[in-house]
Amino acid sequence: MAKKIHYISGLVISIFIGLHLCNHFIGILGAEAHIAFMDSLRLIYRNVVFETILLFAISIQVISGLKLFLSKRKAANGFYGKLQIWTGLYLAFFLTIHIGAVLTGRCILNLDTNFYFGVAGLNTFPLNLFFVPYYGFAIISFFGHVASIHSYKMKKECFGFTVKQQSRFILAIGIIVAIITLYGLTNGFSGVEIPEEYHIIIGK
Repeated sequence: MAKKIHYISGLVISIFIGLHLCNHFIGILGAEAHIAFMDSLRLIYRNVVFETILLFAISIQVISGLKLFLSKRKAANGFYGKLQIWTGLYLAFFLTIHIGAVLTGRCILNLDTNFYFGVAGLNTFPLNLFFVPYYGFAIISFFGHVASIHSYKMKKECFGFTVKQQSRFILAIGIIVAIITLYGLTNGFSGVEIPEEYHIIIGK
């Protein structure tokens, strides 16, 4: 039962994460393009109903994910079995911290949690020593988790590729997306100037 609930809540969250990653990917075009796309998406996910469902799904995902990790970590077999367990654990950690940070920014600091809120730590030394791997591993973990599920859910070849090759492709796409996304969110790794109102979250 816990596994089924985890799977359903994961599907709901995956829709949001897919849109969210598209938004961050657009960061390659600059802050204005990122914010414009985010404003259009907010018409959907800042809706009270959707946001409530999303937060509920994340809570279920984190709790059920931790239970599955504790019960299956010793029985996990093979690369994808272990990848699923450990990427799931990292995603539970990331979602808990990330949602908490966004809600704190919105409700306590009264900040617009837009592009600059998300990239402040990425573009400030020494905070970026934490935030670069923090975001990078989150993206790779998401694709790694999907690749793991795909490896045992998928039963057929696709365009001549075996299931293992398909899973490797998904994982490789995740690594590429992580690099390109970080490239965009750091202005080509040259840094983004953070507006003064966001200095409160980077200690300036």
